[in-house]
Formats: sequence, structure tokens, C-alpha cells
Amino acid sequence: MNFPSELKYTKDHEWVKVEGNEAFIGITDFAQKELGDIVYIDVNSVGTEVAKDEVFGTVEAVKTVSDLFMPLTGSVLEHNAELNDNPELVNSDPYGKGWMVKVSLSDLSEIDQLLDADAYQSLVGA
Repeated sequence: MNFPSELKYTKDHEWVKVEGNEAFIGITDFAQKELGDIVYIDVNSVGTEVAKDEVFGTVEAVKTVSDLFMPLTGSVLEHNAELNDNPELVNSDPYGKGWMVKVSLSDLSEIDQLLDADAYQSLVGA
């Protein structure tokens, strides 16, 4: 399993790549393996501010639907439109082409509450 050290993680299995005042968010390699084949991503929060720990969308796998939780308060700038036609990118490249939303961050201090790669790896027992 892959745990890139430059990313931050949540206990809800989202990853965050911070770039200045913006961040890319997706689900972790662990999460996509647990869910199985991803068939649909629904993000209807573009253009709105979503508070930390609030739902910003859902991910649908063959046998289940799971909520996506916002790891940091911010305004959703865009969703990864490529996932509309290719949701399997989340399975094949969760930390690259499988990103889900880009967010403008409202409170940079919230970053300190996220897990680093080692802490996340311990959380999932890998």
C-alpha cells in the first residue's frame, strides 16, 4: 500500500495535498482498496464553502456508497471532471489522476490537525 509522505491524511481516509492556500483532496489507497471498484463519484459542492468534517460528496463502488468528508474548511473550486467518464482512476491512481476536488482553504491552521503518513499508516495497521 502507498502512503506518500508529502500528503496529509484524515481518520476518514481522505488525503490532502496542500499548495499554498489551496488543496487537492481525494481518498487514500487504503480506502479505494476497501471500497473495491469505484463506479461513480458525486460531488455537488462546487462553488460552496464546506466546513471541516462536513460531507462534500459521495463515492459509489460496486457494492456500497460512502460519504466524502471535507478534511479542511474551504470553498470547493472545482471537481475532477475526468472522473465523470473514468471513475476507475480513483482505483488506479488515487494520489494522482484520481483526485476529487480542489479547494481554497479558509483556515490554514486546520492543516496541523491532519495526520502525517506515518500516523495514517499506523491508523490503518499497515
